[in-house]
Amino acid sequence: MKKFKKIFKILIILIIFFGTFYCGIYFIASVSKKLNINTANGYYLYDSNNTLINGTSDQWIKLDKISKYLIDATISIEDKNFYKHQGFDYFRIAKSLYINLINRKTLQGASTITQQYAKNLFLDFNKTWERKMKEAWLTIKLESQYSKDEILEGYLNTINYGGVYGIENASYYYFNKSAAKLNLAEASILAGIPKSPSNYSPILNYDKSKERQYLVLKSMVNNKIITQEQMDEAYNTELTFYGFIENNKLSTLRYFQDAVMDELNTLDLPNSFLETGGLKIYTTLDINAQTILENSIKNNFNNDEMQLASIVMNPNNGEVLALVGGTDYSKSQFNRALYAKRQVGSTLKPFLYYIALENGFTESTTFTSEQTTFVFSNDQTYSPANYNNKYGNKDITMAAAISYSENIYAVKTHLFLGEETLVEMLKRVGITSHLEAIPSLALGSEEISLIDMVAAYSTLASSGYKNKPHFINKIEDSNGNVLYKQADEKEQVLNSSLVYIMNEILTSTYNQNFIDYNYPTCYDLASKLSNKYSVKTGTTDTDHLIFGYNKDIVVGIWSGYDDNSPTDANEGGNLKKIWAEVVENYMKDKDTSWYELPSNVVGVLVNPISGEIADNNTKNATMFYYIKGTEPTYKNDSLENLIPTIKLNE
Repeated sequence: MKKFKKIFKILIILIIFFGTFYCGIYFIASVSKKLNINTANGYYLYDSNNTLINGTSDQWIKLDKISKYLIDATISIEDKNFYKHQGFDYFRIAKSLYINLINRKTLQGASTITQQYAKNLFLDFNKTWERKMKEAWLTIKLESQYSKDEILEGYLNTINYGGVYGIENASYYYFNKSAAKLNLAEASILAGIPKSPSNYSPILNYDKSKERQYLVLKSMVNNKIITQEQMDEAYNTELTFYGFIENNKLSTLRYFQDAVMDELNTLDLPNSFLETGGLKIYTTLDINAQTILENSIKNNFNNDEMQLASIVMNPNNGEVLALVGGTDYSKSQFNRALYAKRQVGSTLKPFLYYIALENGFTESTTFTSEQTTFVFSNDQTYSPANYNNKYGNKDITMAAAISYSENIYAVKTHLFLGEETLVEMLKRVGITSHLEAIPSLALGSEEISLIDMVAAYSTLASSGYKNKPHFINKIEDSNGNVLYKQADEKEQVLNSSLVYIMNEILTSTYNQNFIDYNYPTCYDLASKLSNKYSVKTGTTDTDHLIFGYNKDIVVGIWSGYDDNSPTDANEGGNLKKIWAEVVENYMKDKDTSWYELPSNVVGVLVNPISGEIADNNTKNATMFYYIKGTEPTYKNDSLENLIPTIKLNE
């Protein structure tokens, strides 16, 4: 009996101690500086014209204006004791700990609406003890300084509804109506999203959203908020989803927004919205470019099974103007423009030929176009083939090799220079993938991301300067203080004179003067282009790519299957149409000009296939460009090409 009394006294002392401590914490929180949560509204994204494109709570709605169905559904599924606890539901915490311990895995959570609101006042979601302590303190401050209605209003206006923040934004996005007008079916769908926004968005994953809606409605029945009949009617109501943010109608814009948020997470910023009052994020998005890109894809790409990714970039500063990461964001949020690595095929060849120019080749350097087997040590062989097995069986120039996308010429050049030479060249222009120094690298057999390839092509488009692709130009807090500004990271990595020559060579891909035993790979684009561009296509068994540019714009496009299934060779034609529409429509009514001829570069009219200097009898004489002193010249009044031709012994 004495032992029992002693234990009882200890329990009483502990209860008094923790009670006093608990009350003391809440008292300290209540008299501390009040949280200004009305300005801590999260993210506001602006395009390059400073027009708001999306925001966490750009449409704040008062709690008494929100549909009661939405409020009841949210409380019922997220925190049924919201109006009874003081920030922490201790019974629910104990219950979830018990269930998780018994099952040895996390099956239930116990965070309250107030805790979730506190969590969402931070910019990141690092699961550190320091972070958890800060969240707990914020939860206490919220409960001690604000009423339950104020907390719930703030929560509903800032929570993530599948990439759309705030209930009013979400209501317009999914149903094109105010949150005040949501019915039970609509409200129960929306209330289910915050648990896992990427899984329960009805546009991103309809089946899972319906499963979640069922749980929401069932909880409302169990909590005696609605009847079973109301649940059945709401669950079986057929809903139509709108799927657009009100100030634009672009279905691909979500990929760009995801890229912005990914970049945001890499920046060194204050870790709480309470310190910033929300963030104004000024992005590089050119809404005109994004619209042109999306419309061009819709007009020319109708294969529902294949995927497509594209990037439009300003080569002079690295600003990504537009981006598409897949054909349907509602089916797949994976951003292929940034994170997929694919074989890039012949689109790698311009970098091979640039490094060849650095090593003494010229535009008119020749190799023999013929079926070739390369023999290496240990009797290993490599037998690349030209597309459709077309060979000239004669010497052809580098420009002709680019025009036809000759594989034999490329491999000969690659082996002549040494395989490591191309690897180092690709690193120089910003390719981050690990690349093997192998013979097939010249034909793009290694896997590289689209964003890296666009960045590499931008070094050619910018006359040799490397710019880091980026999506954010500036970030301000709610008072206009600049928290981040994109630095000018331009670095010259290529010789501008040689780049000029390379850019001219890449116009051969649609130049009719190169029609001979083969056709230029982009010959069908010639009639579609009103401006001068450098263009290169690439094709593998599983991928189609095109990259093209002038001094103002770089556009890269990829298409293929996610599972690397073989593709139809004709699919590449669709990409060329998309590319041409994008560059032509984007440059329409814009002042543009070709690159200025460097003072140490000269042009000479030659036969484009053989490289010999043109005379009055030369058909299709074409201007080739050379560093002064390396150009072909006349000698003793006779035609003689003095540029050395480099041949391998086969």
